[in-house]
Amino acid sequence: MAGTTDTLSAPAALTLQGVGKRFVRDGRPHPVLAGIDLAIEPGEFVSLIGPSGCGKSTLLRLIAGLDPAHEGAIAIDGRAVQGPDAACGMLFQEHRLFPWLTVEDNVALGAYNDGLDKAELRRRVTAQLARVRLDGAAQLFPQQLSGGMAQRVSIARMLMGSRRLLLLDEPFSALDAFTRLKLQAELEDLWTASPMTMILVTHDIEEAAYLSDRIVVMDANPGRIRRIVHNPQPRPRSRVSPAFAQVKAELFALLDVLPEGADR
Repeated sequence: MAGTTDTLSAPAALTLQGVGKRFVRDGRPHPVLAGIDLAIEPGEFVSLIGPSGCGKSTLLRLIAGLDPAHEGAIAIDGRAVQGPDAACGMLFQEHRLFPWLTVEDNVALGAYNDGLDKAELRRRVTAQLARVRLDGAAQLFPQQLSGGMAQRVSIARMLMGSRRLLLLDEPFSALDAFTRLKLQAELEDLWTASPMTMILVTHDIEEAAYLSDRIVVMDANPGRIRRIVHNPQPRPRSRVSPAFAQVKAELFALLDVLPEGADR
């Protein structure tokens, strides 16, 4: 696990207690999430997987403080979430870069509220672009980047601020398979070298098995936790090892997506 936080004395990075969410449809309340209880330790990498409509992305929005209308309690580092928190960053499927700004200026926005002078801001931007292997792209514009490069710029922007919790909402799902594999490995390297806690929403079972310390498997109607799978594989992980295949098989079985006649 990244980081060396003493979990006996430090509060959990994230605590969810009895979290629920309802939307009103046709004048009637429709439960989307119900009874979500979860504690995530500092420096942990946790994935949320489950069928479409089980509330994974809705749960991320609640954690990020983007929707205060929910049941139960959510706390980051022991503090109740009452709105967006500078310690919490969010990465989406779309890169959401500003097309009229250069890569350098887009990344600098990640430290907009940090009060840095120009020299320190430029130093930090240069360092973050180097971390995501985009040293030579500082003066390019988003339309000049490939999808994978643009998403790496978004990651660099997230790393600019003093964030301790990073929420990732299917950040690689729009990319081709080869680029996705490369960015998964790069994200793991960045996480290993940082003290950040990461929560990933994904539909990709292999992605969850590769990146996560724990995988939270959710059911739908309403969204709730079905089971939490602990991932015992040592890092760095091999995608072709028997242990990796075993974790994937357990997740496939829980999600009931094994082909007819396969071993369960």
